[in-house]
Amino acid sequence: MKHSGSIFLIFLTLSCKIFSQTSGSRSVAISLPVVTLMDIEPSGAISLNYTAPSEAGNAVTAPFSNSSKWINYTSAIAPSGLARRITASVNQTIPGIDIKIMAAAATGSGGGTLGAPSPQITLTTSAQTIISGIGGAFTGNGANNGHQLTITLGINNYSNLNARSNTPVIITYTITE
Repeated sequence: MKHSGSIFLIFLTLSCKIFSQTSGSRSVAISLPVVTLMDIEPSGAISLNYTAPSEAGNAVTAPFSNSSKWINYTSAIAPSGLARRITASVNQTIPGIDIKIMAAAATGSGGGTLGAPSPQITLTTSAQTIISGIGGAFTGNGANNGHQLTITLGINNYSNLNARSNTPVIITYTITE
């Protein structure tokens, strides 16, 4: 019997060691910089060309809308920082023609507080908001990620139209607080 009592003490000692706990702590330094990145994908220019009518008295035919470009962005705002927005403007307007732009809701592989698109606007040389409310977010990279852009041309005044070819209009996009 003495022998079984010592076995019980050995098991009791082992079980106390198996179930005992220790704890510790370590400091971890975390840095996250303020990030503001934006680009338009895919790169390259687009061409929008009016078509002359084939019958006298008919109107010039506007080109189809172009939806080949996407806005991608990454945003990490400062503590108590303001939400970001994206604006668009043109370097010049063309008399008689409206250049309109609309950003769609964000789609693709992104996450976070993605921005909300504004209704379609007519571009001018003054910056106008096309996406607002961007917080800590990323859209994913490349076409089919982010906000798809639709650019449309329209005639606003026939009396101001003048023939022209390959007139470059530069659309400038800016991400800001």
